[in-house]
Amino acid sequence: MNQTSTATAQSAPPRQATAADDAGSPVFPAPVPAPALRVVHDTDGVDLAAAERAAGQFLRALGIGTESESLRGTPGRMARAYAELFSPRPFDLTTFPNDEGYDELVLARGIPLRSVCEHHLLPFVGTAHVGYLPGGRILGLSKLARVVEHFACRPQVQERLTKQVADWLQTHLEPKGVGVVIEAEHTCMTLRGVRAEGARTLTSTLLGTLRCDARSRAEFLSLTGLPR
Repeated sequence: MNQTSTATAQSAPPRQATAADDAGSPVFPAPVPAPALRVVHDTDGVDLAAAERAAGQFLRALGIGTESESLRGTPGRMARAYAELFSPRPFDLTTFPNDEGYDELVLARGIPLRSVCEHHLLPFVGTAHVGYLPGGRILGLSKLARVVEHFACRPQVQERLTKQVADWLQTHLEPKGVGVVIEAEHTCMTLRGVRAEGARTLTSTLLGTLRCDARSRAEFLSLTGLPR
């Protein structure tokens, strides 16, 4: 399943004068803000019935029968659960003019994160810290969490997830800098294999000024709680 970012907006037509003021000069209407980018999940190819049949075969192949009352509905619940894990909610990337010229760090800390390890299809859960240095526009704060969810709701590795969030914000928001830090516990290494209970993995991606300027980088990492 692929996630896509779809812009439903069209470029605005040239403004035309609608009247004249007392001096005879043309009066133009106020500019219409560009519609927000609509970010949606591509559901093509999703077949819950086929997934339920496959889940039943998977369980039976592992010696787990599904004939009992308790397990009879388990294949369907498995299929629906994974479909939910792989289906981010659509959202509009709402931005606003940076009228005041705000040029300090904007940071959303402790964004809840859940994703699925693409190697074992087991969950990893944790938190994301996402910040940026504004350019010409500022972002609706809830959209930072939405972007994290958009890229987390698919089979993932934490390293790629961290970079995808940062790169996407850099492309669509065009800020002066972007920083993303993710801390998560991977059940593929706490529940199986090495069984390293309590181990957490940290990844970070810094772009623009947050990567190149030492003081900005130190401020961002300090606010996220990472060592500088």
